[in-house]
Amino acid sequence: MSPMLLFALLLLLTFAALLFFLKPTREESAVQRHLKEIEVTRVEDLGGATILKREPFSSIPWLDDLLRRAPGTWSLMRLLKQAGSPWRVSTVITLSLLAFFLVWQVAYLMLSRLGLSAVPGVAASFSPFLYLLILRDARFRRCDALLPEAVDLMARALRAGHAVTAALEMVGQEIAEPLAGEFRTVHEEQSFGLPMREAILNLADRLPRDDVRFLATAILVQKETGGNLAQILDKTAAVMRERVRLRGQLRIYTAQGRLTGWILSFMPFVMFALISMINHDYESILFTDPLGIRVVIAGLIMMVLGVLAIRRIIDIKV
Repeated sequence: MSPMLLFALLLLLTFAALLFFLKPTREESAVQRHLKEIEVTRVEDLGGATILKREPFSSIPWLDDLLRRAPGTWSLMRLLKQAGSPWRVSTVITLSLLAFFLVWQVAYLMLSRLGLSAVPGVAASFSPFLYLLILRDARFRRCDALLPEAVDLMARALRAGHAVTAALEMVGQEIAEPLAGEFRTVHEEQSFGLPMREAILNLADRLPRDDVRFLATAILVQKETGGNLAQILDKTAAVMRERVRLRGQLRIYTAQGRLTGWILSFMPFVMFALISMINHDYESILFTDPLGIRVVIAGLIMMVLGVLAIRRIIDIKV
């Protein structure tokens, strides 16, 4: 079978798999059509989640059961929630496989080596996960910037005589997204009967940030022992604002180090691809000679250690 025919066949199969896993089921389509017909009242859409619960892993029953038992899928589901992504676990896996096959075939057409072409394919398969990590970090930073204002609003609501649940609802209505959606989720969980402790701990699980843990600790300790929660929240908000200011300064001071880390991480792969296109025989010895394979393995290990060292240097805890 010719490489072009193999590429076309795999491309067709991957797109067919993508359409198969992402299309809504007959039950989903019927439910959505029925909801449109009867015009069910929905929660006001302020950027948060709707009251309709989506399938956690996949809309296909047998695939949903399979993914529930697969290792690592629950961690992936947690990553999707933290990133605020509407994707399902099956969507991420399908996109990862699609990226692998596409890049693998393109690399095979360029390098004409099946095993060697799988290396960039494997690297490309991690792109959906990298995208989710970037999305999660950006969302966390936005929440960190909004959290002091939210805590101040809670303190003012408590001074005005509102209960903690009413203060949480007020934050969900007044604060900008994405933090407002998280507080609305806390209020909705309590409204449906979940204890305050569980709802607050769920918030800390969805936003695993030190500032959110401070807020959760303050609320839970006050609930157990009593005290002036408004005063505690005022001091907590002041600490949060100072931490946000310090984090902003540190991002400026470490910008050069982060840029250096990105350049050093990607430059070897870019240079390898360019040299392979210019003179393929020049680098083929790295994969045909046993000593060359050892050199490649040692180089990859040293690169990983170097990236971890750079990340450790510039990742200053506040």
